[in-house]
Amino acid sequence: MKFLFDLFPVILFFVAFKVAGIYAATAVAIAATFAQIGWLKLRGKAVDKMMWVSLAVIVLFGGATLAFQNETFIKWKPTVLYWLFGGALLVGEFVFGKNLIKSMLGGEIRMPDHAWRKLNWSWIGFFAFMGVANLYVAYNFATDAWVNFKLFGGIGLMLAFVLAQGFFLAKYVEEKPSS
Repeated sequence: MKFLFDLFPVILFFVAFKVAGIYAATAVAIAATFAQIGWLKLRGKAVDKMMWVSLAVIVLFGGATLAFQNETFIKWKPTVLYWLFGGALLVGEFVFGKNLIKSMLGGEIRMPDHAWRKLNWSWIGFFAFMGVANLYVAYNFATDAWVNFKLFGGIGLMLAFVLAQGFFLAKYVEEKPSS
């Protein structure tokens, strides 16, 4: 359910684009992201940092798209978001000496430190790749193809990446001691 909840603005963006075009879709994505956060707040749930970053990026780039009537800004939004996430992992590693992936998942999964490092670096590489892939599609294909890639290509690549990681890292996962 969290996966679908996280995709809510992207799915609405896709539908709105198909029905009313890029500018309506951009406005819908901004509103949907605000609605997501509002829903969490209304239910007394915490809003994670990634969602706040997503809101800031969609408001900035979506707002510029609407203000200047230039779809280039919204096409840059996924790349900026991917690179911010990858950059955060990189800064965590080099500046703070902290593996942020391990910080998030270490309570759920036990693995040796070298496996956590591989996991962290693979996410950094994946986010860098996704940012470049988004720009490639945005600048070399029609907007309709970019919107399709944003939803189906992005989700498909993410799913394939997570599955490949699961197989690769399965040999490292340690069983938690039973209580």
